[in-house]
Amino acid sequence: MKTLVGSKPHAIPSHLPEIGEISFGPSPDAASTTARAAPWRVSSIRNPAARWASLRKFALAVWCCTVASTSYAAQPASGGAAADYPTKPIRLVVPFPPGASADFTARQFAQKLSDAWGQQVLVDNRPGAGGAIGPAIVAKSTPDGYTLLLGSAAGQVIGPAFGQKLPYDSLKDFAPIGLGVSVPFALALNAAVPANSTRELIDLAKAQPGRLNCASVGTGSTGHLACELFKVMAGVNVVHVPYKGGAPAVTDLISGQVHMIFSGIAQVLPHIKTGRLKAIAIANPTQRSQTLPELPLVTETLPGFSSGTWYGLFAPAGTPKAIITKINAELSRALASPEFAARLLMNGVEPYKTSGTPEALQEMIRGDIAHWRKVIKDAGITAE
Repeated sequence: MKTLVGSKPHAIPSHLPEIGEISFGPSPDAASTTARAAPWRVSSIRNPAARWASLRKFALAVWCCTVASTSYAAQPASGGAAADYPTKPIRLVVPFPPGASADFTARQFAQKLSDAWGQQVLVDNRPGAGGAIGPAIVAKSTPDGYTLLLGSAAGQVIGPAFGQKLPYDSLKDFAPIGLGVSVPFALALNAAVPANSTRELIDLAKAQPGRLNCASVGTGSTGHLACELFKVMAGVNVVHVPYKGGAPAVTDLISGQVHMIFSGIAQVLPHIKTGRLKAIAIANPTQRSQTLPELPLVTETLPGFSSGTWYGLFAPAGTPKAIITKINAELSRALASPEFAARLLMNGVEPYKTSGTPEALQEMIRGDIAHWRKVIKDAGITAE
């Protein structure tokens, strides 16, 4: 054990008493007022080295008790914090630009939570890197419930499945809260492309190898995976063109700079209604879209094809469980509102009936990463 600074066995100050072994508990000497008043007793040890060793042991014991009590006092009272939460505005980070289906979804939930709690929920758009920038910000934030993430399949599943080097671990750096909506992907084309079905598009691509291109919101995104999966399963040569977000990709699709896109319905629905774009299929695995029920599924032509995304709420890992539970409950209440669900459906995002549990969302992500990692490997798809 290290010696206390300045202490030497032979340099005992003359005014110190002959103290030695110190033990806690009442003194056996009931006749001594001093002994009765002290919570410890002293048994005299004449050896100077032994006396200083005893002093060091006593100092260490006092220090340990002080640290332990201070640490205990510093522990957050998560139950009380959850009861009062939130006491200030909340930041909801969205990994996509304004105008995307993620942005619309975030603002709908932000308004619902603000109304319920009487505190502002501020949407903070942080696009880029295929949806990886926003999650990285939240992963490094203080785990107090005041910074949340609108997570998606792109950032939580597809990026990790591609094996991309990300500034976060989607399974370790977040506390899942609950699912919000699913976002079916529409296969949309520029209005001038001479194809009105998945089969006709495949035939066109085979007749003009390398001439058609497929836009996405970024390399490593869900839309990118859909383009690559389409190429492999249809046996066609289509060029992938990544953009920094859905809005610029759709703008170029309308102008004819690119020919096709797998996009969330919300992103393309207004342009489908005006005729500037045409949707020929939905990429759901089994069920047609509630928003565009007249459209067939891609899987009817390419069995097994499916692509889409979802949005859910996440907090930084370490956020108190009671706060996670409180947000999850409010999310489920919002989803149970028929008016709220109808508003989401009108804009191409399809609400889940319930947010589910945080544990179920974590297991879904774990399973989806394993599934898509195998699909990517088997198909030889790369994140350019």
